[in-house]
Parts: sequence; structure tokens; C-alpha cells
Amino acid sequence: MVDAAPSVHLAGTLVKRRGKPILGPIDLDLSGSGFTIVLGPNGAGKTTLLKVLHGVERLSDGDVSWSVPDAQAREMQAYVFQSPIMLRRSVRQNLAYPLQLLGEDKASIATKVTDWARRIGLEDALDRPAPRLSGGERQKLALGRALIRNPQVLFLDEPCANLDGRSTREIEALLKGAQTAGTRIIMTTHDLGQARRLASDLVFLLHGRLHEQGQASAFFSSPCTPEAKAFLEGDIVE
Repeated sequence: MVDAAPSVHLAGTLVKRRGKPILGPIDLDLSGSGFTIVLGPNGAGKTTLLKVLHGVERLSDGDVSWSVPDAQAREMQAYVFQSPIMLRRSVRQNLAYPLQLLGEDKASIATKVTDWARRIGLEDALDRPAPRLSGGERQKLALGRALIRNPQVLFLDEPCANLDGRSTREIEALLKGAQTAGTRIIMTTHDLGQARRLASDLVFLLHGRLHEQGQASAFFSSPCTPEAKAFLEGDIVE
């Protein structure tokens, strides 16, 4: 099991580019448990919000406060991009890399690499160059590389974009397993079906602002605003 994840509080958090607000100001509280899905149309600020939470986006104003010191919060986190970044090495070396950074011994690394290669269905591809994998395989490798170090918080930006149904099911199974093991997951998606399957709670962004937040069941059954209702119905929201 993974140790309990920290909670996070955003107060007046604002990100500008070329003087134009692209996110915020936002006030937001996320607890240390659950599976949060961040929804919103293109340009709503979903990826920027993830980067703000992960501490890799410069703030124009406001604060991001974790319930633990910032340095400790960063050590607890992992981030998987929409287009996974592969080291130009083998699958085995990609999985081993984060554990090597943590200074784990070779025997422990070898055991964990074998275990996670099996979990992500790449046990027969351990010595294959990672850049030669298919899109679904690369995404599973990126997820395995993030989860192998048991992060308390995992950020994912559209991890199933452009994947087929089988790969999407496999990714979702890995995510459900990680959450069951205690990892706090915060993820963006355009797939409302996926949001319904995975989310415990929702954050709905529109024009860079927090438009709605709440339990997933309530959001899907009775959204509070016309914009959220239109979004769920597949209409264009401007």
C-alpha cells in the first residue's frame, strides 16, 4: 500500500501568458484521497492546472499550498504526459531509471522491473528499445515508470488520447489498481465515458476558471450550471 497522500489548497492562483490570463484566479481544495477528473473544453486550462499542482508552471499570482513541505510534496508525485516521453533506452532501462535515481540496490530494482513489466504487459519486450513500441505500449510504459516508485500523487494528462479500446481498458485497469493501492490520482480527459467510469470527484474548468467542483455522481446527474449541462450533452461551450 502507498502512504496517505497530502492535500492541496490553491488560493487566488493565476497564470498569465503575454499578459493574458490562461488559468484563474482559482480557489480550489483537493483532499488527499480519491480519483479527480479535470474536465473542460479545449483551452479551458486543464493541462495548466495539472502543471500548477505539480509545481512546474510559473504562477503570476496566488499560492499553491500542500499539507506537507513543498520539497516533500514533489518527492511524492509523478506526472505522465499526453505524449509519453521515452528514454532512448530499452524498456528495462526505462523502468529501472526512476529507481536508480532513488538509489535503490540492483537486486531490488531488477525485481521491481520484472514485476512492473508483467503488470503492464511488456514482460516479453524488456530488451526492446522503448521508442519502437506502439503508442499504447509507450503509454503503458510511461505509466509503469511513474508507478514503479509508488507515488502518493499521480498526475495524468489525457493518458488515453488516441489509444484504441483495448489499450484504454488496460490503462484504466492499471489506474484503478493504483488507486486501490492508495495513490491519489488527478487526471484530465475529454472522454466523458472514461470520466464516468473512473472519477470519484470532478473539476470542471471553463475559460481558465473553476466553473464547478463536486462529487462525480452529483455532477453527472444534476450539473449546477447551463454550461456544464451543455458540455455533458456534447454541445459546444463558449
